[in-house]
Amino acid sequence: MTLDSAQLQTFAAVIREGSFEAAARALRVTPSAVSQRIKALEHTAGQVLVRRAKPCQATAAGEPLVRLAGQLALLEREALDSARGLVGETGESWTRLPIVVNADSLATWFLPALAAVPSTARLLFDVHSDDEDYTAELLRSGTVMAAVTTQNVPVQGCRVQRLGTMRYLPVAAPGVRDLWFPDGGSAEEFAYAPMLLLNRKDQLQHRFLRTVTRRTLDPPIHYIPSADAFNRAIGLGLGWALMPEHLATAELAAGQVIRLSGRHLDVPLYWQHWRLESAALAALTAAVRDAARASLR
Repeated sequence: MTLDSAQLQTFAAVIREGSFEAAARALRVTPSAVSQRIKALEHTAGQVLVRRAKPCQATAAGEPLVRLAGQLALLEREALDSARGLVGETGESWTRLPIVVNADSLATWFLPALAAVPSTARLLFDVHSDDEDYTAELLRSGTVMAAVTTQNVPVQGCRVQRLGTMRYLPVAAPGVRDLWFPDGGSAEEFAYAPMLLLNRKDQLQHRFLRTVTRRTLDPPIHYIPSADAFNRAIGLGLGWALMPEHLATAELAAGQVIRLSGRHLDVPLYWQHWRLESAALAALTAAVRDAARASLR
């Protein structure tokens, strides 16, 4: 029994767009046609593939098919462009690459990697952002083709390469240091001083606290869900936090923030991507590795 390519692409559209109706608009077909294709694909697979929620999600059985649909679409597009002799020409079709990156990489070294990809590659980037400990989940589900992640064990069907280490420094505005850390950063001070987190997935600050204090602390927390706003909040004195070394160096030199401890936190980063012989993925991977080599430890 073989899989129908139209059904696969419709399934991928439902997961990507979040609903049957949105997938129908994207594919320029009726919602009824989308529903029929999904039912036929589920019949072929013998499994429920779509969790009918808001947004629609792939079930565990459906995740490998999401990946397969994306891989086939990428290889098909590149093969057709090559057959038509369009490679490197203005008439070549664009290839969309969904990728996921942690917020701090996105705010520091990763965008130059995207900008360094040759324009002749004709790539469109669909960038997702998530905590570096969770980015591999989007790769596993088939939502993205590549990920910056802390996980060095390759997701099934993927390759993994070490990028380097991102170093974080504990910093705060001078007023926060004077008010909350008069003793220079003792365990008791870290226990009571307000702390900043990007979101509830963000465990960097807690990891640093365990390293420094050998204790599990529960300080008061501000949640600032944007990397740019997060770093601005540190300078404005909302609380202390870890700042990427690249950003902290300039802030420290300008006196906007003060380092709270001689300790730091190093986070190893890896690049995982689908195991495909794809010119698009190869171009992106080369640019990412070059940018990481220039920026990460």
